[in-house]
Amino acid sequence: MRKICASRRGLWRQVWPPCGSALCYMADPEVARIAAETGTTRAVASMHRAAQEHPGAILAVGNAPTALLAIVEEIEAGLRPALVIAVPVGFVNVVESKEALFAACAAHGVPAIAAMGRKGGSTVAAAVCNALVYSAAEMLDPAARGWK
Repeated sequence: MRKICASRRGLWRQVWPPCGSALCYMADPEVARIAAETGTTRAVASMHRAAQEHPGAILAVGNAPTALLAIVEEIEAGLRPALVIAVPVGFVNVVESKEALFAACAAHGVPAIAAMGRKGGSTVAAAVCNALVYSAAEMLDPAARGWK
C-alpha cells in the first residue's frame, strides 16, 4: 500500500513500513518550482505529481481544497487511485471541492472517504490513514500496538 498525502505528521511510523510508505510532496523543491512557474499552489502541484508517479496510491488530503480539485481533474483524465481520503477543513471552496471529488469518485468507481461539510483537517486525515493501516496490519486491538 502506498499513500500520498499533504503531510506525514500524525502517522504512526512504526506501523507503516510493513504496509507501505507515506510520501509528501508539499515541501519538495521541484513541486515549489512547478507551482511558481504555473501560477498554482503547492497542493495542486503535489497532487498532480502524485498522480503521475503513483497512479494506484491512496491519496489523502486534510487541508487544501485545491488539492481535491486537482484530484478531480486527474480522475476525469483517467487516474484511478486505490482510495481518496478527502477531509480538508475550512470555509473557502471546502464544501464544493468535497462534493466535486465525491461526485467524480462515484462516477468513475473510485473509493472515497469524505467528511462532507466544513469539518476535517490534517489530524482527521492522519486518523483515517492510521485506522486503515492498523486494520491492514491487524493491529486494531490496542494491545497489538503495545498498549497495556
